[in-house]
Amino acid sequence: METYWQTFKTSFTGYAGYLWQTVLNPHWGNYFYWLIALSALVYLLELLFPWRKNQKAIREDFWLDTFYMFFNFFLFGLIGYAALSDVVVKAFNQFLASTFGIRNLVAINVGSLPYWVQLLILFLVRDFIQWNVHRLLHRVPWLWEVHKVHHSVREMGYAAHLRYHFMETVVYRSIEYLPLAMIGFGIQDFILVHLFTILIGHLNHANIYLPLGPLKYIFNNPQMHIWHHAKDIPKGSYGVNYGISLSLWDYLFRTDWMPGNGRDIKLGFDEVDEYPHGFFAQMLKPFRRK
Repeated sequence: METYWQTFKTSFTGYAGYLWQTVLNPHWGNYFYWLIALSALVYLLELLFPWRKNQKAIREDFWLDTFYMFFNFFLFGLIGYAALSDVVVKAFNQFLASTFGIRNLVAINVGSLPYWVQLLILFLVRDFIQWNVHRLLHRVPWLWEVHKVHHSVREMGYAAHLRYHFMETVVYRSIEYLPLAMIGFGIQDFILVHLFTILIGHLNHANIYLPLGPLKYIFNNPQMHIWHHAKDIPKGSYGVNYGISLSLWDYLFRTDWMPGNGRDIKLGFDEVDEYPHGFFAQMLKPFRRK
């Protein structure tokens, strides 16, 4: 039986090889170049149709957020997350097998359903899980300290979408794993769903006006999400507008809040002006004692 160390080494070298080949071989299924293409598309929309016309094209922390995009989706895995997650999954599955005799987590097999139905189920279930995790990030004090990195954005732009602390990846993926595995999905979800959610996330943070009409009650949008980043939120509230891709959950559970246009509101939190701007300082900030 393969040891945990062997699993780690195999996963680490496998991910390193995958990342290297991803950069060297552009193709239609290459997520690295899709991320670049989607980012360039939304940035072009920002330049052509800016909502906040006084905001500079190269806004505050633009390059920092660009680095975050590639760090969180590629480099963090290379540092060891991809390998460690495989070890944890293996240990968890062995625990279930030895303690409860469970060798197959799949409770609902969606593999026999039409492909588009599988994608829809994955999209809806994953988005609802992420909406709930997002609420946790605001309600649990130590998670909020981690999530502050994302809310330290003071000028909104598409790349702010992927400015977040690496611990958020650990929290989201850990909570997602079991329910998605039980319906036959692994953590490496379908690229179509992944790209669709990236595009929505980029648009939600972009400096553009995106009127959706009645669709605003289904899909998240920049006019709604700007209020999630508002410095001043309703008293007694931990946050508002938690939607990741869908606004639907906020309207259903009454966490929606859009008191006005929101174009020029101040963003962040009480001490945001004192929050560090460097990558390493932001990574260490949640672990420092106040």
